[in-house]
Order: sequence, then C-alpha cells, then structure tokens
Amino acid sequence: MIQKISDNYTTLFEEDLLKEIDLIGIYKEVSEGFELIKPGNYIKFMPLIIRGAIKILRGDNDGDELLLYFLEKGDTCAMTLSCCLGHHKSEIKAITETDTELIMIPVEKMEEWTTKYKSWRSFVFDSYHKRLIEAIETIDSIAFLKMDDRLLKYLRDKTKINNSKIINTTHQQIAYDLHTSRVVISRLLKKLENNTIVKLNRNNIELL
Repeated sequence: MIQKISDNYTTLFEEDLLKEIDLIGIYKEVSEGFELIKPGNYIKFMPLIIRGAIKILRGDNDGDELLLYFLEKGDTCAMTLSCCLGHHKSEIKAITETDTELIMIPVEKMEEWTTKYKSWRSFVFDSYHKRLIEAIETIDSIAFLKMDDRLLKYLRDKTKINNSKIINTTHQQIAYDLHTSRVVISRLLKKLENNTIVKLNRNNIELL
C-alpha cells in the first residue's frame, strides 16, 4: 500500500503526512458501479483515489440525477470534504465509473491535518477550486449548450476518464447522467453517427 500511495501523492504530501496516511488509511478495491456515497448519509471516510474514476451526481426531489463531475486518481471530492468538515449529511451520490482503488481516510483526521500539514491544506483548497470550476462548467453547459453539444462533451469526458475511445454504456444511463430522456439521447446519438462523429455498436459507443 505504501507504494500505491507514493506513486500518486509524494509530489503533493510531505513524508510525515504520507506516513500517517499509511498508518490510518484503509485500502479498498471496489468494482465499477459501486455506490460509495449515498445522499442523506453522514460521511465517515474521505476517499483518496489511487486508481480508477468516480462520478459525482446530484439528485432532485423527483429522484432524477445530474452528473456534476468526474474524479480521477490523485483527486478527492470537495463536496465530500465539506460534509466531513461541517459534519453535514451528504447531498451527492458517488459511484465508481471504473474498477477503482481507494485509500479511505477517517473524517476525524480532516480538520487535524488541515492545521498540521501545509501540503494537506493546499490539497484541500486546490480540490475545492478544481471542483468549483467543474461545477461551473456543468452549469454553463446546461445554461448555454444545446443537448447535442452537452452529449458530445459527455462522451469526450468518458473517453478521457476510461482512456479508451470505446464507451461501454447504455442510452438510458447517458440520459440519467444528462438529466434527459432516452429517446432524446438515442436520436442525438444517431445524428452524431450520421455525421461520422460516433459509431453505434450493439453494446457500446465508439468516439471516432
């Protein structure tokens, strides 16, 4: 586990902090589609990603959900940090986008490390900044982009996260993430295929 942490965080954290992470962190492997955080639950651990990806979604009162942003290795979730430090219930859902490896940090260490380690404090503030920018980009895409542009951005983000031009997902799942209907997504995907931007296969979508 020491090697896994040092591969991803030695450029961010000082040696003493890495030793503490190794001492109290809980290594966890989870498969694709695992629900790490549920809305309404108190968060007891904060995840540090060392491999894989997680998508963060926000739900509404009708049970629909909207994709806010993806997290990759070396990232953590600012909204999770906020809940940890403020002892609030979670307002987001976190689901693994791929098979993922994590280091789970107990929440009681969050405030202590923010005071104790400059590198951790910088990491927290930088995470807030990055996630805020991504949330603003999501708002901008909803407010200013047409659905076909939002769909193309979503597909490009998925290929980046998965490091593959092949996207293994369903039209219904895309509709959930983009807060629209499957019929709309299917129609727009067909339009993208006609424009030779994507290729629709039986069980996946290929970004050309």
